[in-house]
Amino acid sequence: MNSTDAAQKAPAKDPWELPDVSGLVVGVLGGTGDQGRGLAYRLARAGQKVIIGSRAAERAETVARELGHGVEGAANAECARRSDIVIVAVPWDGHAATLTALRDDLAGKLVVDCVNPLGFDKKGAYALKPEEGSAAEQAAALLPESRVTAAFHHLSAVLLQDPAVEKIDTDVMVLGEVRADCETVQALAARIPGMRGVFAGRLRNAHQVESLVANLISVNRRYKAHAGLRITDV
Repeated sequence: MNSTDAAQKAPAKDPWELPDVSGLVVGVLGGTGDQGRGLAYRLARAGQKVIIGSRAAERAETVARELGHGVEGAANAECARRSDIVIVAVPWDGHAATLTALRDDLAGKLVVDCVNPLGFDKKGAYALKPEEGSAAEQAAALLPESRVTAAFHHLSAVLLQDPAVEKIDTDVMVLGEVRADCETVQALAARIPGMRGVFAGRLRNAHQVESLVANLISVNRRYKAHAGLRITDV
């Protein structure tokens, strides 16, 4: 058997074989907002080392004390520098400015963008389409020295922050250009009980994932729920 035959017959990698991320430090930019605070709380509660970032270090430190579980607070730049993985959970209207200012601090980092570009009017929430195509693609354009992925878009901040909720029963769609980076983010999602990270394509497909949040907001309002997503048959 030659090397070509061996390569052809090599068993496919199990897509659920994910790396151990328990020792990685996770930073959350926008960690004082509802979504960032909720993600920080859930990951820290699962045993992850978490640093939350804010434009004001004092604000981040105050929220970190409220969250407990060893969470630390810092200014955004310090949060980015000290973290292995950085989750971007800032408001959409501050997304570009925040990332531009932190370009050097985020160089070499695995960045997870969970920002949803949305507008609101009398009819409810609706999706916005950034010039780059999506928030994640904007992040990739602004952070050429970072490894940008997209994930954690469809999570209820209410459920994430509620200490009485033991499990978050939902799937997290993870998008990115490098499969190994996506697998790291999938593994991070799986640290939260009830949650599963599912690879969902490259960054060019992030727009529809971000946009789906507008539909979930409508679902939640109609049914007084905190809806999530499940991917069937995988």
